[in-house]
This record gives sequence, C-alpha cells and structure tokens, in this order.
Amino acid sequence: MRITILGSNGTYPTPSHPTSGYLLQHGGTSIWMDTGSGSFAALQSVIDFNTLDALVISHVHADHCVDVLGFYHAIKYGGRPQTVIPTHVPNGLAERLKGFLGDPDHPLGETLDFRVHADREHVTIGGIEFDFTITDHPVPTLGVRATAGSGRVLAYSADTGPQGEWSWIAAGADLFLCEATYQGPADEKPWSHHLTAGEAGLIARQVGARALMLTHIWPTLDPGLSVQEAEHTFGKPVMLAVPGMAVKV
Repeated sequence: MRITILGSNGTYPTPSHPTSGYLLQHGGTSIWMDTGSGSFAALQSVIDFNTLDALVISHVHADHCVDVLGFYHAIKYGGRPQTVIPTHVPNGLAERLKGFLGDPDHPLGETLDFRVHADREHVTIGGIEFDFTITDHPVPTLGVRATAGSGRVLAYSADTGPQGEWSWIAAGADLFLCEATYQGPADEKPWSHHLTAGEAGLIARQVGARALMLTHIWPTLDPGLSVQEAEHTFGKPVMLAVPGMAVKV
C-alpha cells in the first residue's frame, strides 16, 4: 500500500501547498482520500482521475471536500460521463454539496454514488479494507483505518480533538497520518476540536502506532517545530506530510 500526499495544509491552501488530499493505492486500486482545496490539480499530476476507483471524504469543511465539485464537473462533462464513482462520506456531506450547487435535488448523485458511513462501519474498496470512526469534531467526521491485503495498516485521523473513542483506528498502525493543527501546550490551543503536535505524538505512542506522519498544520507555523514537539511525546522520529511525497505503508 502506498500513500501520495497531494496536500496537507490546515484550513487554507498556500502556493504549491493544497489542503488535505491523499492518494491511496494498493495493487490495482486507487482511492482519493479527502478532496481539499487545490488537491484535484495535484491529483492530476500523479494519476489520470478517470481511473480512480473511489473517493473517501472525511467531512464537509471546505479544506477537506471542496475540490470534489471540480472533479464532478470534470467527470460529468469532460471525462467518462457514464461513470458512477463510489464516494464514501459521513452524514450530511452530500446535502451540503448539493446546497452549494443551489439545488437540493441536484443530480450530483448520478455521478458521485454517495455511501454514508457512521461509527464502526466497515467497507471493502478493491484490495483495501476500510474501517471508519467518528472523530472529535463539530461536524460528522470520519477517521479512517485502511488495511491492505498484506495486513499493512494506514490510519488517518482526519480533523479531530483528543476526546472520544476514535483513536482505536491507529492501534498498531504501520503509519498514522495525524492532524497537528497547533503547536505548544494543549491547554493553550485556540480550539479544542483540533490537535497540537504534542497531542498527536502522545496519542500515537499510547495506541502503539509504529510510525507517525503529521498533516493539517496551520500554514503560518514552522512545521519543523511541529515535528520536534511530536517527536518529544512520541519518543521516536516523526515524518511530515509534504505535497508530492509518496510513502510505502
């Protein structure tokens, strides 16, 4: 299993650095996981978007979903117009997208086959098994545990605070891709529904993740400092999600 980082900025994109977007591949299966702003352009530099097997979108915030609209138009009018793409989402996301398009009855679902998931649900997409959890975020948000046929595990926190029973997805994971929006003491962070780098490292250590990669860092922060803070609590080297990098899980 391999993950390619399309974007990893938290909240808004900067030049050459889209927000959350990841291409997960194993065997002949290709899945676009989170479709944040700028990530569709990055995806097209890596793969023919017409060959995607499915999408997984964690939640309705724009930095995780907005580029699915460009993808929809590309497929509908410039790609394979008869294609229906399985699109795995939490409750409410399809309705939000239809509202953005100005029509609650918009035929978006004729191209994006929305499949709504709740906590502890399981699905198989090609050669990859997915387990979902609901994270600590103000809107329904899916954390992801992806297991390849070889038994390798990628966990993705999506957006979350530390509360709730979501961190089981990263238990023993070969790679834990975890949000680290903030730096510094956890009790001084501006919003409780995100993690500091130190919290990400601590959670990864507590659940026994084998490797940790930070993502969703606030764009004005020094990511090197985030890595240092996470390494302090994780107890071993920590990776940083950088657009364009590809990592074997």
